[in-house]
Amino acid sequence: MTTRRSRGDGGLHWDETRERWIASVTVGYTPAGKRIVKKASGKTKTEAKAMLKEIIRDYDDGLTTAAHNYTVGDAVRDWLEFGLNGREASTITNRRILAEQHVIPALGARKLRELSADDVDRWLAAKAKILSTETLRKIHSVLKRSIARAQARDKVKRNVVMLCEIPKGQEGRPSKSLTLDQAASILKAAEGAILYAYVVVSLLIGARTEELRALTWAHVDLDGQPNADPPVPPSIMVWRSVRVGGDTKTEKSRRTLALPRLCVDALCGHRERQALAQEKAGDLWQENDLVFASKHGTELDAANVRRAFRVILKRTDLDPDEWTPREMRHSFVSLLSDSGMALENISRLVGHKGTVVTEKVYRKQLRPVLLEGAEAMNLIFPGETMEA
Repeated sequence: MTTRRSRGDGGLHWDETRERWIASVTVGYTPAGKRIVKKASGKTKTEAKAMLKEIIRDYDDGLTTAAHNYTVGDAVRDWLEFGLNGREASTITNRRILAEQHVIPALGARKLRELSADDVDRWLAAKAKILSTETLRKIHSVLKRSIARAQARDKVKRNVVMLCEIPKGQEGRPSKSLTLDQAASILKAAEGAILYAYVVVSLLIGARTEELRALTWAHVDLDGQPNADPPVPPSIMVWRSVRVGGDTKTEKSRRTLALPRLCVDALCGHRERQALAQEKAGDLWQENDLVFASKHGTELDAANVRRAFRVILKRTDLDPDEWTPREMRHSFVSLLSDSGMALENISRLVGHKGTVVTEKVYRKQLRPVLLEGAEAMNLIFPGETMEA
């Protein structure tokens, strides 16, 4: 005589229509009191029984809502939609591109329950042949965070990405700086361009592109106080950025910088041209008090600046595809270093926490300061040799 299965053990029955054994078990109830039943099927009773055991095991582990066909792609898309709240628009766009280009095509079809650490290791190893270490870190993070979200929602038992190390990738394109002649040629080529003042200010004060795009006229003083004692020069207050909340990158990034004469002249001309643009735009103008704005007064994005910068570069001997706006900041550091300015002063001007950051980020642009010791010793011991 066949014994009846105990409550919670689920059930097995033959489905004549599908010609398959069906395993089913109640794993809970909806808020309305309706039973939640999980089902699986197999060609044989043994297969169905194995599926039933898996469902019960998942139920015991607390994975009552996990679908067997839930894929890595489902987890990544869910994270992209709901897991990036509060992040900057540029960050969201970047992570979406990385997910759609590198994560989903390679792993998206894999069932999340079946994804193994070996799968992830092989995927990262393949990507290490074409991507930089920094990009590998980002796609590893996309997958890790996506599965962590799925794990928190009982879609999978563990996050196998936590077991995987990030391999070393390809060398990224190193940032570089302009020579004095190259910088002068860009300034010349930028004359008359919409972003002429932007280029001048970027090269001559070294502000970050996200700081300049958020700069307002309220934070620009083109007159100073020449009659004060001591005189106060024209200046800009780098107190904002386009980051979420308008904060600068670090606390030290919040700084007030004196303006060189060329910057003052460029900004004065820029303000006059902006007033004409506002008059021409009429009702389409949106007043945001931005120094560098679109033809309708709205905030520029990084792509706007990049395109305009490339147009300027085409008027020079430089390859537009090999330079980016942020390298004007690198050039600012390089030109000051070549002039003999101390690293500590350069660090303050660019808004770094300390000289360690400046050396790490701009080490190729910095002139070695240890030459001073050798030069001093040359004066103390001018060309004398020691007898053996």
